Amino acid sequence: MNIKLRLTILSFLQFAVWGAYLTSMGGYLASVGLADGIRWFYSVQGFVALFMPALVGIVADRLVEGQRLLSLSHFFAGVFMLALCFRCLSSAGRDVSFTPLFLLYSLSIIFFVPTISLVNSVAYSALEGAGIDIVRAFPPIRVWGTVGFIVSMWVVDLMGWQLSPLQFAWSGLLSLLLALYSLSLPACPVSRGRQGRTLSEAFGLRAFALFRNRRMAVFFAFSVLLGFCLHVSNGYASPFLHSFAADEAYSGTFGVRHAGILISLSQMSEALCLLLIPFFLRRFGIKRVMLISLVAWALRYAFFALGNPGEGLWLFVLSMLVYGVAFDFFNVSGSLFVARQTDLSIRSSAQGLFLMMTNGIGASLGMIVAGAVVDAHTANVGGLQVSLAGTGGWASVWYIFAAYSLVVALAFALLFREGSCETVK
Repeated sequence: MNIKLRLTILSFLQFAVWGAYLTSMGGYLASVGLADGIRWFYSVQGFVALFMPALVGIVADRLVEGQRLLSLSHFFAGVFMLALCFRCLSSAGRDVSFTPLFLLYSLSIIFFVPTISLVNSVAYSALEGAGIDIVRAFPPIRVWGTVGFIVSMWVVDLMGWQLSPLQFAWSGLLSLLLALYSLSLPACPVSRGRQGRTLSEAFGLRAFALFRNRRMAVFFAFSVLLGFCLHVSNGYASPFLHSFAADEAYSGTFGVRHAGILISLSQMSEALCLLLIPFFLRRFGIKRVMLISLVAWALRYAFFALGNPGEGLWLFVLSMLVYGVAFDFFNVSGSLFVARQTDLSIRSSAQGLFLMMTNGIGASLGMIVAGAVVDAHTANVGGLQVSLAGTGGWASVWYIFAAYSLVVALAFALLFREGSCETVK
């Protein structure tokens, strides 16, 4: 089988696992009275990303072939996700306890989060082993990851699992399937048996040498600030859309009944924007691409604040469409940027470091702050997270994050300098 096709299947399954619950879990938690726990369920991904991607990257660089480590990680992630579904189903009605659910979810996430960067490393290694340019070849492959995410979202929506724990079972089964498939991928080289290695080489810490270059240090610092935006709408878009069910004027609209399908427009946009990345990076460079991403994040939130599922549905659609630019021009372009500045011997470690900055420090802090902002402007009533009178409600929440994105964009424009940077070896 052609290597690009094999990696396409890998990408499809990887993000189908995530799409099963990432955008709908917040709605389920709110429906069972755990709205105040949404921030912790989403921020745990960030806390795990502080250490697991870097640790797994080190292991992949030095000890275990990447594709085998990917298989093992997905096996345990799938087992714990299935256990989470079983625990939710065994709870009576709305009497769902936070602690056991959070524990099982966290255990699954501990094994899943590292696979996000590990999949990139496996793909880069396989493409380079076949003599294929990763900047040209990887984005079209990564597009199919977004397709997998969308397909998974639609399955959850059309099967009526948006407010059901069965979304976790779907994710777990896909993860186990991917664990088997990963074993069929080309072997990833590991750096074994070298004599006279330093302590930093032995533990894979040389990726941190990227911070010695001022431009890379600034890049990683702003990766943290952009990471604030990553999961805010993932965690709260579903509760936000479902909150309109409390209003008779909107309760029967498409945006409320099929929030998952509406949100999936974001991933459709992402798939299209992925194909634009090679052109934009070559034509405009990493600085302008990141600035475009930040402006897109501001528009994403502003359109949420201005729209509604009725006559304002078109604003929600626009919010979904700009998401592709916001996410891809930051996440995927940033990953490629780091890959181009990094020697093969520390490739997995460097990808883990980038993920730690974005999905780790940035996303975890972002979700904690977002949770506090949402709690200050909304209240859970009958399983719906509705706007709190006198606070501006959901509109204020989205305006706050739109303003934040614009401030970060201005700072990035002033502080980040493009120029040559030697590959770290």
